[in-house]
Amino acid sequence: MPSAPFHALQALAAIALGLHAAQAALFTSPTSEVLSKSYDVIVVGAGAAGAVMATRLTEDPHTNVLLIEAGTGDFMNVNISVPGFSSRLTGSKFDWNFTTTPQEGLNNRAVAYPRGFVLGGSTATNLMIFCRGTKDDFGRFANVTGDSGWEWENILPFALKVDNMTAPTDGHNATGQFNPAVHQANGECLSIDSIALNASAELPDQFPFNLDYNSGDTIGFSWTQSTIHDGVRVTSASSYLAQAFNRTNLDILIDTRVTKLHPVGPCTDSPDMRTVEFAQSADGPTYNLTASKEVILSAGSIKTPHILMLSGIGDASHLTEKGITPLVNLTAVGGNLQDHVFLGNSWNVTANFTLDDLHRSANLTAEQLQLWMTNGTGLLGLPPTNQFMWLRANDSTFTDIGAEDPSAGPTSAHFEIIISDNFASKRVALPSTGRFLSLVTNVISPSSRGTVTLNTTDPFDAPLIDPALLSTDVDRAIVRAAIAAARRFVAAPAFAGYVLGEFGAFAAAQTPAEVDAYAADNADTVDHPVGTVALGSALENDFCVKGTKGLRVVDASAFPFIPSGHTQGPTYIVAERAASLVKASLKKRK
Repeated sequence: MPSAPFHALQALAAIALGLHAAQAALFTSPTSEVLSKSYDVIVVGAGAAGAVMATRLTEDPHTNVLLIEAGTGDFMNVNISVPGFSSRLTGSKFDWNFTTTPQEGLNNRAVAYPRGFVLGGSTATNLMIFCRGTKDDFGRFANVTGDSGWEWENILPFALKVDNMTAPTDGHNATGQFNPAVHQANGECLSIDSIALNASAELPDQFPFNLDYNSGDTIGFSWTQSTIHDGVRVTSASSYLAQAFNRTNLDILIDTRVTKLHPVGPCTDSPDMRTVEFAQSADGPTYNLTASKEVILSAGSIKTPHILMLSGIGDASHLTEKGITPLVNLTAVGGNLQDHVFLGNSWNVTANFTLDDLHRSANLTAEQLQLWMTNGTGLLGLPPTNQFMWLRANDSTFTDIGAEDPSAGPTSAHFEIIISDNFASKRVALPSTGRFLSLVTNVISPSSRGTVTLNTTDPFDAPLIDPALLSTDVDRAIVRAAIAAARRFVAAPAFAGYVLGEFGAFAAAQTPAEVDAYAADNADTVDHPVGTVALGSALENDFCVKGTKGLRVVDASAFPFIPSGHTQGPTYIVAERAASLVKASLKKRK
């Protein structure tokens, strides 16, 4: 069995060279050079999907692409690159700073809804955990769309294009920490790692060891795989776009928001939506550019439906109510919002050191930052967690409340438990004293469905975001099952002498009703919104927006169901398949 963490990475190009080469194609404003050019494809949004699309399409030197990103180009800022600083990005200049509507399932609390506002999108601000999704996730995609291309065996070649396994920062032998047969293979350890590993071995029936959760079957206890290379965060900008920075057929325009799309020519029953309107401020000038072949929206699960609705594509009654003339009545736009639910649960421990010490000490942080800047090692080069578990609830969890199992199938978990060597909460600040172990429970196969709708017609105003977190009996039942599993895990003999007891409101939540109340008061989002312009309802199988011409959506909003894993990996994979479809389509039109 393994004894230390290993990190799976997106292949990393030579960033320094890429940055120098990028200057010829990176624009901070809509210059005459950009406005006078003819582009075959305009890609909106430079997150995981947009970066894949721009990079793959420009592999053909005869395809000219403009990539427009609303946020900054400062993706190499140290606060983004250092994994240990990830939590500090929420609310920063790298965040869209969205907020949800009051959530009934969270005691009517509105919560922050972070989204990356920078080249690389949320790959530059997330917690870097890399998951592919499961055989059943992609099988369900295939069933919903009637497209066998989504079946696991057909999607695996696209998954292999995304990740590249590289050696861990501390140079240890990673044998037994992943399965090289299911990867395109060419840290530091924490004291909790060996304890948790031993607990898994002591309770194998409940928490079986899984050599590689990215094999298509996630169930069990695993070492995490993260988008980190040499102690540095890997984003879609530093990996995919870095490969394309020196291509003369790619231009990147940053600090520029797409405000809406316009039809080209007469507005027919199927408007040709190839004209992109954009601006740099709410009171500044607007500009228009028309792609000669098509526009690809990759602005994410919040901004993609927002842009579509502002353009007259969405639920006609909602658009009319807001004073927008409907062009395409597509009621699915903005619906079907799905997200994972975060809940941090903490225990006091006897450890001589946990990451709580780092979070409390400016001097220790400065020392570790210097170590990281010198050679990429130390505590700041760690992923947010080295280990986690993907587990299924008993069938009775759902039959007892007369509900259906919301998961995709037996390879997909109902909940995730992340093992964290510190106090973990989005609701409660780190206590001034004490050291902690946290088992973060996430509802990974939710049944709740929310919406993204218009607030105003001003494109610089955020839309109304209602992810409906913990809005169903099913999701609350999964929370109860997850917490019960976390408590059973910590009761393993391996934790004896290490764990002192449960902490705070978590300790007081023992009955089902108390657990429900505790979750309502402490749960939050895992920052994984998907599904708002879904395949099978809003999109054709080739990602074209139904009822339009010249317009596709390629990003996490295209997922019909939320993957039972962290979503950046599936977004990369879906974009790789979409890019192959678009490239084939463009080739036919030449």
